Amino acid sequence: MDAAESTIPAGRAKLAAVVRSAGDVILTEHVAKELRVPRQRASKILARWTAQGWLRRVGPGAYVAASLDSLGEEHVLDDPWILVPALFDPAYIGGRTAAEYWDLTEQLFRDIVVITAQPVRKKTLLRHGASFSLKHKDQASLFGTKSVWRHQTKVQVSDVHRTIIDMLDDPALGGGIQHVTDCLSAYARRDDRDFNKLIDYAVRLGNGAVFKRLGFLAQHLEISDFPVEGCLAQLTAGKSKLDPALPCPRISTKWRLWIPESFVRKASRD
Repeated sequence: MDAAESTIPAGRAKLAAVVRSAGDVILTEHVAKELRVPRQRASKILARWTAQGWLRRVGPGAYVAASLDSLGEEHVLDDPWILVPALFDPAYIGGRTAAEYWDLTEQLFRDIVVITAQPVRKKTLLRHGASFSLKHKDQASLFGTKSVWRHQTKVQVSDVHRTIIDMLDDPALGGGIQHVTDCLSAYARRDDRDFNKLIDYAVRLGNGAVFKRLGFLAQHLEISDFPVEGCLAQLTAGKSKLDPALPCPRISTKWRLWIPESFVRKASRD
């Protein structure tokens, strides 16, 4: 041990070692492995460090480091995305949050949308000053994602195609149907757009309303190269709403879709 390390009390040296090995989010198993102690002992150590102000609890068995400048470094939480794997796995970031990430929108949202296979008891969860909006999907539906590194943490985010499909599956995830429409318009202008992949993802997801909303909005936006027949071939018998959160008094018979008055003008030409 050199002179600099010997000036750090043993307890803080252990904490520093755990922070270095664990990365952004510290779990009970990280402490147990690094300090070679049983999980029960590791839990008590984490509780003590939290009470002393060195750590902050962000979820069951999950902690982040508070300011550790006295250990010769600054380790503070500045990116709430790093909490997603620890709190919600299997999960990915999607909806309007992913739309921001993929530059489909210039709007900024305060919450972070997370699609998770974990049971969702509350749709909104506040952790470490960040608001998470949660949507449950079974694990087989967690496809079409990309891995991105945030600090030392690998986080899953829906790819640009899955982002569109998720917002059509549930317009609330996209901040409402008008914002979803704007995002679809931005998607259609991208070099990496792939309308066939959108249809493939929708088939895999298995919600018939997605085809109705996608086909209708593609015509509403007059996207000339969109394969309309691909959506028409997948139409289910029932009628859906363009946005379940809005009054939808008018019907597009072609798309078997109830629509708000604000979308009627162009729909009347379909």
